Amino acid sequence: MNPLEKVALGSSGLRVTRLGLGCASIGGLYGDIPENQAVAVVHHALSLGLNLLDTAPLYGSGKSELRLGQALAGVPCDSYVLASKVGRVLVPTEQDQQAGIFAGPASHQPVFDFSYDGVMRSFEDSRKRLGVERIDILHIHDPDNHWQEAIDHAYPALDKLRGDGVIGAVSAGMNQWEMLARFARAGDFDCFLLAGRYSLLDQSALDELLPLCVQKNIGIMAGGTYNSGILAKGARPGATYNYREAPPNIAARAKSLEAVAARHQVDLRAAASQFVFAHPAITCIIPGTRRPERVQENFDVLTQEIPASFWADLRAEGLVRDDAPLP
Repeated sequence: MNPLEKVALGSSGLRVTRLGLGCASIGGLYGDIPENQAVAVVHHALSLGLNLLDTAPLYGSGKSELRLGQALAGVPCDSYVLASKVGRVLVPTEQDQQAGIFAGPASHQPVFDFSYDGVMRSFEDSRKRLGVERIDILHIHDPDNHWQEAIDHAYPALDKLRGDGVIGAVSAGMNQWEMLARFARAGDFDCFLLAGRYSLLDQSALDELLPLCVQKNIGIMAGGTYNSGILAKGARPGATYNYREAPPNIAARAKSLEAVAARHQVDLRAAASQFVFAHPAITCIIPGTRRPERVQENFDVLTQEIPASFWADLRAEGLVRDDAPLP
């Protein structure tokens, strides 16, 4: 497939390339990198023609947004589609501390806040860190334990920003599909960021969310298509699944996928990347990386030819659900 094909993102009116760039890694996910390297990652993505960039205040407690803003300085704003998130505000801490799974000390701590005022503050703070006037997409970020506040307060705030024309799309971004389905029924959402719940290792979003999004014209940005690492780096000791060490059953399933891929001489990263696009709800994918050359690899795997026999064997061995569309 063509990674640079531009397609409509749900009902937003935005057109995004099939391949985008997730920017958690340039904020220090699993290990920090020099600032110039982070900028180089973004510049390489832009030089390839990718136009979708996804970040969040959480990523390195603002570090990802700051670095992305530096990379975008002087880049025409109509040449990219920029997404960030709300639901966490950054509050100063008395001393630098580690920011969870993000490496390096952080002078600010992310705190959940899905209030109307908190969302507006988060939006303004993100604009300052990014150095932009407009953010195209805002996701309500990880409201797993905050449903009522998110739908009663965060969503109206985003709806107001969309009505005022300062954002283009209202979204929610989560590592689960069940609450996204609730959002789809309760509000007017343009798109969703679904992380890890539609992949070669987990097709649970097929049950309800993906058909609902097709029905309502809600575009899906698929994150975590490598399930945070195991499908890219292999089922080796310490491989991560959902940002933690992969449990034995997942590692075994990944090894079975690797065996089929080896038999057909298929790069499993290519299979993981291309698999999701067979479903009409999926608009784009947003893998992240800390190295410019990996941006190129993520681009190249989408262009690789995968034989139909590979997909047939995955189905025959029960490694993908019977109702999962195949490329």
